[in-house]
Amino acid sequence: MSQTIKIGFFGCGNVGSGVWKLLTGFAREITHRTGLQFEVKRVLVHDLQKKREIDFPAGTLTDSVDDLLNDDEISIILEFLGGEEPAHAWDMAALQHGKTLVTANKVAFDLHWHELQKAAKENGVGLYYEAAVCGAIPIIHTIEDSLQANRISYLYGIVNGTTNYILSRMSKEGLDYEAALREAQELGLAEPDPSSDVEGLDAAYKLSILASLAFHGRVPFEYVYVEGITQVKAEDIRCGQEMGYTLKLLAIAKRDGLRVETRVHPTFIRNDHPMANVSGSFNAVFLKGHACGEMMFMGRGAGDMPTASAIVSDLVRAASTQKHCYPTFSNELYPAARLESNTDWQSAFYVRMLAEDQPGVLSKVAQTFADHGVSIAAMQQKGEKLNGRVTVVLITHKAGEKDMQQAVREIDPGTAAVESLLRVEKE
Repeated sequence: MSQTIKIGFFGCGNVGSGVWKLLTGFAREITHRTGLQFEVKRVLVHDLQKKREIDFPAGTLTDSVDDLLNDDEISIILEFLGGEEPAHAWDMAALQHGKTLVTANKVAFDLHWHELQKAAKENGVGLYYEAAVCGAIPIIHTIEDSLQANRISYLYGIVNGTTNYILSRMSKEGLDYEAALREAQELGLAEPDPSSDVEGLDAAYKLSILASLAFHGRVPFEYVYVEGITQVKAEDIRCGQEMGYTLKLLAIAKRDGLRVETRVHPTFIRNDHPMANVSGSFNAVFLKGHACGEMMFMGRGAGDMPTASAIVSDLVRAASTQKHCYPTFSNELYPAARLESNTDWQSAFYVRMLAEDQPGVLSKVAQTFADHGVSIAAMQQKGEKLNGRVTVVLITHKAGEKDMQQAVREIDPGTAAVESLLRVEKE
């Protein structure tokens, strides 16, 4: 005998439509595996007259949030609105009305996680958010449950499919950034306004969530250093490849005691690193735990059906549980005892410069670096002399971020003009 669970949708765009298709087209299998039947009773939409590919039963669609909040038969709300508001306000209202929330909204969830969790606990309902990070990859559940016996020291994430596709095309086909972006937009992999993706903000929200769970302490969004891919040059990707590196927009989180570093920026990684082979719109997370060692998770990080897969998984978990669980760290925006943000991290660096083709120029550059504790690991001259200058590319040993930035500022542009500065992870 199956149990029927009545649910409601906040929004029904691509992801919501994917969830509807999965709940209807895969309903028999879900019921057979779980003993649960899900009935979507109400769907909140902005425009009731809009043409939709789904033929919703009469009375399902509504433009009033109160129709869901005040319906006692609806016990679970699935939210896929996107953005901070009105999603945050409606999510809070759903929890305060005693309804479990399953969300795919990384922005509203990350910025207001502490409020949402408090409301969920006070009202004895669940808060589920697997779909907010990396689509179909079960990384949230893995960190929260499967890796409980581990102290995670670091994680690397390729968590934005749009930027990974663009950088993959630039790497494999030699396209410049603008051409690769246009291609991604034509394929529907990039929005008409791609700024959240290409400026690194999407990845930063996701990293804030992952780091908080991995390090068992709140890592707010403002702790994340963010740098996008809009200034990446095809020439740098090519030079990096020749020196044994692949460029990715990497979300990096590391913990040392109570100090954490969280940063999103274009990063060179070794060609033989497992993450270097994650191409196209795929996502991946690579982490290290003291007991499990190194692990990598890879899969579809976006799209209607991959995201729907994560949402329905959370839905089944929420409907099946006898007691909802929440992260056990002090989930406040600024708890009394909290992790500290380290903004002077250590990394290697890639530098491309146009240097005067004169004796002693490179030794002056090397001395400027040395004065700030930066040593050079490899250096190459690229191409022919142009206007009395040559392209020089170098990779440094690990150095402090602030030391490196200061060294670059002190290089005389009349002697050597720094054209590009990118970070390198060698672990």
